[in-house]
Amino acid sequence: MNSHLNLDGKVAFINGGSRGIGAATARRLAREGAKVAIGYGASASAAAALVADIEAAGGSAIAFHADATDAAALSAAIDRAAAHFGRLDILVNSAGVLRLGSVEEFSLDDFDATLAVNVRAVFVATKAAVAHMNEGGRVINIGSTNAQRMPFVGGAAYAMSKSALVGLVKGLARDLGPRSITVNNVSPGPIDTDMNPAEGDFAASMHGLMALQRHGDADEVAAMVAYLAGPEAGFVTGADLLIDGGFAA
Repeated sequence: MNSHLNLDGKVAFINGGSRGIGAATARRLAREGAKVAIGYGASASAAAALVADIEAAGGSAIAFHADATDAAALSAAIDRAAAHFGRLDILVNSAGVLRLGSVEEFSLDDFDATLAVNVRAVFVATKAAVAHMNEGGRVINIGSTNAQRMPFVGGAAYAMSKSALVGLVKGLARDLGPRSITVNNVSPGPIDTDMNPAEGDFAASMHGLMALQRHGDADEVAAMVAYLAGPEAGFVTGADLLIDGGFAA
């Protein structure tokens, strides 16, 4: 364990924590000593397997069903996690959807679903989590480099939803600064997950736009989240931190 990232005694709730970046973050925070509550939507088996992996490695974890589109259920899951572990120090908003289509084809249902998960759920989870946080709490959102650059047709709604998080963290940082709670975005570029695999149909075209011409690894994103969750990041708030291989450079 890296002493400068020591999270012993801390409790983290990771919404969207059963797969991809969320799962990598759960493992990393647990490895740093945090107790981890994993919020999941449809991936009950993946969440259970992740809990088992963390516990087998000597960590402490529990999973809660938390539908990101259901404000009451999401808030209740966070309340249950805080009650289970006796506190809450870190919230990671990792749940997200990616729906693509040109403006002529993009339905209002897809538009509403994008906002519900990528923006509304972040606000709902933050509101619920900070009710349990003391001074030094951390709120960390998984944004996207597409808030800065959307070079493809069909990504307008997704880019808008991630751009909204940039403004949200600036405002929330002001709201929660008097309580010494920090609020930040970690904004990845192409990361090798099931949503955007390194061997996917569009990988080569994305790499051609990047300074580092490869997909990132979820563990690389988790490392940045762990830094923001740790004691050395106490003066970082209201920031949108790119980890995108130069996609937006």
